[in-house]
Amino acid sequence: MQATTTLADPATTTRDARDLDAIITYHGTEPENALIPGHTTESGGVKVIAALFRGLVSYDPVDAHPRNAVAESIESDDSRVFTIRLRRDWTFHDGTPVTAHSFVDAWNHTAYGPNRMLGSTFHAHIDGFAEVNAPDSTVTAMSGLTVLDDHTFTVTLSAPFAEFPVTLGCSAFFPLPASFFTDREGFEAHPIGNGAFRFVSRRPEINILLHRYEGYAGDDRPQIGGVEFKIYASLDDAYHDVVADRLDYLDVTPYWSLQDDRYLRDLPGRTHDRTYLGIQTISFPLYDARYADARVRQAISMSIDREQLVETIFRGHQLPADGLVPPAVSGRIEGQGGQLCTYSPARAKELFDAAGFEGDIELTSNVDSPNRPWMEEICASVEEVLGVRCRFLAIPTMGEFRRRLNALEVTAMFRSGWIADYPSIENFLSPMFRTGATDNVGRYSNPAVDALLDAADSAPTQEEAWARYQEAERAILHDMPTIPIWHQSTLSAWSTRLRDVQPNPFRELDLSSVTVTSAPTS
Repeated sequence: MQATTTLADPATTTRDARDLDAIITYHGTEPENALIPGHTTESGGVKVIAALFRGLVSYDPVDAHPRNAVAESIESDDSRVFTIRLRRDWTFHDGTPVTAHSFVDAWNHTAYGPNRMLGSTFHAHIDGFAEVNAPDSTVTAMSGLTVLDDHTFTVTLSAPFAEFPVTLGCSAFFPLPASFFTDREGFEAHPIGNGAFRFVSRRPEINILLHRYEGYAGDDRPQIGGVEFKIYASLDDAYHDVVADRLDYLDVTPYWSLQDDRYLRDLPGRTHDRTYLGIQTISFPLYDARYADARVRQAISMSIDREQLVETIFRGHQLPADGLVPPAVSGRIEGQGGQLCTYSPARAKELFDAAGFEGDIELTSNVDSPNRPWMEEICASVEEVLGVRCRFLAIPTMGEFRRRLNALEVTAMFRSGWIADYPSIENFLSPMFRTGATDNVGRYSNPAVDALLDAADSAPTQEEAWARYQEAERAILHDMPTIPIWHQSTLSAWSTRLRDVQPNPFRELDLSSVTVTSAPTS
């Protein structure tokens, strides 16, 4: 993992009362759903949830290593039964204490099948999950969760899972206050978290405003007074606003800003390029019979010239993908995709013709992020190699895109990039490729892959687990339900008033360390 150094001149940074009043503006996209941790899996909502809540562990903003947050300790002798003790000084934004029940009740609610929470399968390792998660279940509590006292609970897994503590900084494991369960409608209108920032207001398609929570118990207290997530339908507009100091922070700049190094002229000293724990992919709607033949999927993958794509659209600012797991993730090995992730036009054409695909090929994505240019470049490559028309179909917003995917309304190949929930090879496989997993929106299913993932989860040592995850990755790539395109890096940008800017490994601004040079202007 590339280490990120402090990006400001300390002599120009102010850490006085002005910082504590400053509200910074942060580029956002409209969240798909209400801001409930277990029901938020897309990037527009996740970064808001990350500011509102804190889990048992958090991840270092430089290298993503996990460290205790609300948890005082997480202990296990066998990687199956974990005893979790909480710090006693944590409160929710309504002043009520964060207790063992805050976690156990939230996890049970997320796992309960009739609630249809998008993050439910993150709890699949916990004993009793399958019974609770059934769509018509009448069992509301997982047998593997036991509250011992207000600040202690145990978690029993269905099988040993050495990576379990690493997962606990994922938003699906965040706590919920008691008021959520008595007045969910009220919570959705005004979410109550336990994080460094408290909810103030939300105007759909306009903004989400948070203020610093003065009762926050973490050791990473922010220096700023709050953050306003400004919702943009166009990344181009957000870029122009950060150049003009009308927006303070932009996670990712549009591709055209890389042309002739325009961003260096527009934003001198105000950008940073870093790798992060993400991958850009394209997935197939496997519920559509046109994509049932693996040869079609393999052919399309081999018809994509990743090297040319990265050079043409990104001017070399991305890394062509050779598998499903990005560099710097523990357990990752190079070259997993082999020829299937390599531009091989002759072989691609041979497989495609043999499969007898009929009709046009279609790609789709939301366009409130900069997806059109690279997807159109892919279409051009596919069309040239396979001799079939390829069209890009635009969906206006991330929220609408996700709604259509979850409703199985999408019949085109679709953008399916992934940013890590936690820094583990397992996180790049199980959530997307296990049968029935929450983010398996293409409905991929292979019992042999499920068995390999199960074996990896319960392996007695980390090295043995990695070997089985790697075997599962190779099997998935052979089926090619998802095409790896590139491993992610991001060029972030900020206004002239920000200092101590630290982009974290999840492509988000570290809100605990950023400072400002002056109070916000009107």
